[in-house]
Amino acid sequence: MGICSEEKRHLIEEVGLHLEGSHKLTPLASRIYAIMILSSEEGFSFEEIMSITQASKSSVSTNISLLVQLNYVEFYTKSGDRKRYFRGTNNYLKLTLQEYLLNIEKELQLVKKINKFNKENNPTKFVENESMGVFFQEYLTTQKENLNKTLIKMRAFQTQHKGL
Repeated sequence: MGICSEEKRHLIEEVGLHLEGSHKLTPLASRIYAIMILSSEEGFSFEEIMSITQASKSSVSTNISLLVQLNYVEFYTKSGDRKRYFRGTNNYLKLTLQEYLLNIEKELQLVKKINKFNKENNPTKFVENESMGVFFQEYLTTQKENLNKTLIKMRAFQTQHKGL
């Protein structure tokens, strides 16, 4: 990672490891995405990404294509320059919250089904453990509401700042 400071390299690695686990990305895609998150709006040329990651042309190409498909990274060209430049789409936080929301919605539906099933088919167990299932359902409902409010704020902010 020749054109990065030591501090930035460590942070790229730390963020990359997190992205691998949380977004199920390949190690190289995670590092490339981390580079984009930690860089200016200008982004990087393909060759610069190869230099930073020390990865082969085909590996970088495959992983950048994946990130573009996922809408994590976009490319653009500069006037008079045939090179493509890559940068983050500024959607990282919004996409992350949308993923959390989807997972919470799925889990909430499952918890509701479990609570209903136990109430109808395991009344003793339901009475003994009702509070635990209800607490968890309330927690998930609150998380869902918070995520929705935050996503609404983010959309409003993006809409407001598009004209600037």
